[in-house]
Amino acid sequence: MKKPFIFINSAMSLDGKISTSEKKQVKISNEKDMERVDRLRAESDAILVGSNTVAIDDPKLTVKSERLRKERVKKGLPENPLKVMVGSIKEIKFDSDFLDYGNAEKIIFTTEKEDSEKIVRLMEKARVFVLGKKRVDLKKMVSILSDLGVKRIMVEGGGTLNFEMLKEGLVDEIYVAIAPKIFGGRNVPTLADGEGFKEGGIVDLELIDIEKLDEIIVLRYRILA
Repeated sequence: MKKPFIFINSAMSLDGKISTSEKKQVKISNEKDMERVDRLRAESDAILVGSNTVAIDDPKLTVKSERLRKERVKKGLPENPLKVMVGSIKEIKFDSDFLDYGNAEKIIFTTEKEDSEKIVRLMEKARVFVLGKKRVDLKKMVSILSDLGVKRIMVEGGGTLNFEMLKEGLVDEIYVAIAPKIFGGRNVPTLADGEGFKEGGIVDLELIDIEKLDEIIVLRYRILA
């Protein structure tokens, strides 16, 4: 299967939470870590998020640094990577930052069970691919992105998408920024949610780098086959 290089980037509390019990966007990283994230975005061809992240957080998913955007243009690339969303379109607003902010091309992968009229309307702002009846075929999705020239994908969650990408064996590396905070909560979103892995399917990792950004520790892992 043709596949771009795919990595997950996430920030979490010391107890593994990527949000609080309110389940909305919360600042976890510091400024130095945000600069690191911006560099990773600038080095990527596409940024992938799940539909819950778009519905709840409405991320802009653009490169913030003007210098990094200019460097992309000098290389013959668009200022910003592709914005890619996967999942249900039910809660996606037509005036969302995901769709309207910045000049990045938008791509949406969804399923046959979604509202066909809304799909048509979304096609005015994004390329829409319908893959699967109830669940998006993630392997086919990354194959399509590869055909479109995408060589490097940055996954920015949330926990459900992270789990599904790991479950399908599509992830090559994981960056995790760990903040000295405790969020707690039995049902609070984590780095990888979903139904979880059984003992025989646990994903093993190899630590390949550690970086300290003031109070934030960034760990980089390679997925072991």
